[in-house]
Amino acid sequence: MDKIVIYTDGSSRGNPGPGGYGAILMWGGKVKEIGAAFKKTTNNRMELLAVIEAIKALKAKHLPVHIFTDSKYIVDSVDKKWLDNWIRTDFKGGKKNRDLWEQYHGLSKHFKIKFHWVKGHADNPYNNRCDEIATQLADNGPWETDTEYEAIEK
Repeated sequence: MDKIVIYTDGSSRGNPGPGGYGAILMWGGKVKEIGAAFKKTTNNRMELLAVIEAIKALKAKHLPVHIFTDSKYIVDSVDKKWLDNWIRTDFKGGKKNRDLWEQYHGLSKHFKIKFHWVKGHADNPYNNRCDEIATQLADNGPWETDTEYEAIEK
């Protein structure tokens, strides 16, 4: 059976600071790169936003989706069912990035997603390319406003 393969990475210059994300989507011999930059955000938000925006870019909902990320935060939150618990307890205790986790949760219901952890800054060319996209955007923009983050931080 065919599958969609996605690599993602996020970057923040300072935490918080200017940030960016990058993702590579691959299916049927086609490759698409996406990314964006934000003027004030965090690394974890960019890691998670890379996953969300990559899923949003998918058109085929019937294919399995394999997402490769160097973010233990994301892999553990999903695989160890932390996210399920946060949702069940209405994010009790002020868990961070609620807005993004709720977006991911809503999107994930339409796909069969499997996460794979990869070591960052190692020998995986797709992860390294995502890192390049994310860091170049974090450094150079054009920057958008992470409205939810900035509203929470005020």
